[in-house]
Amino acid sequence: MWRTGGQVHYAYFLLALIGGLAAHISVNALNEYNDYKSGLDELTQRTPFSGGSGALQAQPDLAPKAKNLGIISALIVVIIGLFFLWRWGWSIIPLGVLGLLVIIAYTPLLTHVPLACLVAPGLGFGLLMVMGTDFVLTGSYSWAAFWASLVPFFLVNDLLLLNQFPDVEADRQVGRKHFPMTIGRQKSAVLYGVQLALAYLALILGVILGYLPWLALLGLLTMPLAISTYRGVRAHADEMEQLIPFMGKNVIINLATPLLMAIGLIIATFV
Repeated sequence: MWRTGGQVHYAYFLLALIGGLAAHISVNALNEYNDYKSGLDELTQRTPFSGGSGALQAQPDLAPKAKNLGIISALIVVIIGLFFLWRWGWSIIPLGVLGLLVIIAYTPLLTHVPLACLVAPGLGFGLLMVMGTDFVLTGSYSWAAFWASLVPFFLVNDLLLLNQFPDVEADRQVGRKHFPMTIGRQKSAVLYGVQLALAYLALILGVILGYLPWLALLGLLTMPLAISTYRGVRAHADEMEQLIPFMGKNVIINLATPLLMAIGLIIATFV
C-alpha cells in the first residue's frame, strides 16, 4: 500500500491472501503428516510451542486427510500462481518455483540440512510472502519489499530455531539435523540473538537507505522485549521448563514487530 500510494487492486490482494493461507496450510499439513508417519510425534515432549499438535496421534484415521489437505492446498497455490503468471509474465517464476520447493521439500529434505532448516521458515514467511505479495500487486520487484521482508525473514527463522530446542533428542532419532542438534543449544542461543539483531538492523538500514519510511521504525518498539527474551534464552537454553515463557515472548516479537512496522507503512501512505 505504501509503495502504491494507497492504491490497491483488492481482487489481486484477496488472491494473494488466499495463496498465502493455502501455502501455510499446505506446509503445515504435510509436515504434520510426515511427522506422524516418521514416528516423531510419539517421541517429542510437547510444549505449547513445539512438538506438534498431536491431532494425528489422537485420530490416526485423519492422516490421509491431512496429506490430501496439504496436496490440495499446494494445488491452490499453483493455480493462483498461474493466474499471476498470465497477468504479469515470467518474472514471477523464481518466487513461485522457490515457494513450491519450500512447501514440498521442507519436512522430507530441508529439515535434514542445518542451514536449510534454519532459513527455510523465514524464506517462506518473509522473503517469499512479502516480496510475492508486493509483486502480484504491482507487477514488479522492489527494494522496499526486499528490506521489509528481511524483518520477518530473521524473526521467523528465530521462531522455528527456538522451537527446536525442546525437540533435539526426538529429532535426532528420526534423522533430522538442525543447529540446536549439531552445535548445541548454547551456541544456537547466540545464533538466535544474532538473528534478532539482524531483524532490527535490516529495518533501520531500510529506512536509512530510503527504501522504507521512517514511520516503519515503529517496529523497533519491540526491541526491549527482544533483549530481555534473548537474555532469558541464553540463561535457560538447556532448561526446557524455564525456557517456555521465553518461547511465548518470542511469538509476541514475531507478531508485534511486523505488525507495528506495517502500521507505520500504512500511516506513511497517507501523511
